[in-house]
Amino acid sequence: MRGGKLEYSDLREFKILKHYRVIRKWVAKNNDISTADLEVLIYLDCVGLFNRLDFIDGQYSHSWDSARWSRLMDGGWITIFSKRDRVHAKRNTYKVSFKGKNLINRIYKIMVGEEDIPTSKRRNEIMKGGSYTNKVLIKSIKDVNKDKTINNGI
Repeated sequence: MRGGKLEYSDLREFKILKHYRVIRKWVAKNNDISTADLEVLIYLDCVGLFNRLDFIDGQYSHSWDSARWSRLMDGGWITIFSKRDRVHAKRNTYKVSFKGKNLINRIYKIMVGEEDIPTSKRRNEIMKGGSYTNKVLIKSIKDVNKDKTINNGI
């Protein structure tokens, strides 16, 4: 960081995107959310408060899914911040729920090495194996956790 300004090289030094794919797959399999829905949720968390039109605008940079809004609302990932009133607000205002914010914060902690991806079968569905994909992901999860241990020691 030069002069208090964050630069790309500062972020690159953290190497936070190195294991993003594995972390994203782990989140999707263990939280009943698709990877596309997760990415929209991360986008909305960055936006802060939003309305339905903001949500639609945000989907232009993600794959279109007409059922996404309902899934995120029904799953408890998005909540109403304030209801529409006929005098001051033309639309409801929404925000990422406490559940969604906790999940996103956990993703960030895992990405920077503050937390490991769980390896117990009770806390991680992938660790039960079963499919070839899960067996490959088990190895990748162990590599992610090992890599973070090495990087935190530096």
